[in-house]
Amino acid sequence: MTRRQTTPTSRREFLKRASLGTGLGLGVLAAGCDSKKQAKAPGGKTKRLRAAFSNGGLTTTFCKMGHDAAKLWGDLLDVQIVWVDGELNPQKQREKLELIVDQDLDFCCFQALQTGALVEPVKQLAKRGIPVISMDTLIAEKPKLRESGVWTLIAGDHTKMAEQSVGYLMEKIGGRGKIIHIGGASSHSGAQDRLRGFKRILAKYPQVQVVGGGVRWCDWKTELARNTFELLLQKSDEPIAGAFIHNDDMALACVPALKGTPHEKMIITAVDGQPDGLEGVRDGRLAATTVNPTSMIHMMSLVVGQFIVRNGEKREDVPVEIPLPCPLVSREAGNLNAMFYLSDAKHCLV
Repeated sequence: MTRRQTTPTSRREFLKRASLGTGLGLGVLAAGCDSKKQAKAPGGKTKRLRAAFSNGGLTTTFCKMGHDAAKLWGDLLDVQIVWVDGELNPQKQREKLELIVDQDLDFCCFQALQTGALVEPVKQLAKRGIPVISMDTLIAEKPKLRESGVWTLIAGDHTKMAEQSVGYLMEKIGGRGKIIHIGGASSHSGAQDRLRGFKRILAKYPQVQVVGGGVRWCDWKTELARNTFELLLQKSDEPIAGAFIHNDDMALACVPALKGTPHEKMIITAVDGQPDGLEGVRDGRLAATTVNPTSMIHMMSLVVGQFIVRNGEKREDVPVEIPLPCPLVSREAGNLNAMFYLSDAKHCLV
């Protein structure tokens, strides 16, 4: 990950400058870091914290960008990050987290690959008084988050992400024709919400047919997505109008399969809105993508976690859910350059 060439003279000065330069709520960082109630280390200095983070798998762009954001903001806010890679395997993720529940940790931030899979290690952390933040996906179903030991859910609205991308797709194909739907993992709460958003929009367009009858789950794996996509292309001799694919990685992997087929003019939309996907929008391989703000999710989780610990906050004073923005990005939307800047590895803001 690229680092900044120059650094403000102090962390507080950096945060003040950040609050002036963005509209992303960073002013709260500067305000919070002025709190007189912060936990102090011997000698009166702010205590360096230690936090465990885990997300789905670092082979995906979304998770790698989130990892980089947590590391960058951890350095800025004096929080040591202990990273646990989920390896796109819910069982492995749980087993790895079970190995760290007895470590010296101040707070934890987890993106669960499967709802319910991490409940037991989270409950063990809760018994030790360690706050746990659910990032992007549900560690437990929403009504059971608090009883499972989760303090708050910090995420974008996955249903809205799909509604925006699919709505744009329908507009571009004129609300008629055949489309393909490639999904992430069926056990992933965000993917299920994207399916829900897809169905809501599809219900408005009776002249649109989904090739193969419905979503094809590909577990976020690009090779599986490409192979599945190719098989679906073969099911139609007439041009397939469009495709909605659950993340940019899988969508970009599918694009080359269109060459030399009757489907070359297919309109493809996706979700994530990170640099590779934004490049795809800029060069026309993707028509649009909706931002799932991975850097903001990981950064905000770290910021909230350190506030909880340093300010001695109570769980009942923290919102059960903190929603984050998830804008649609297309060539005509006018926000492409801004998203490139915000998602740059030097900034890790969206």
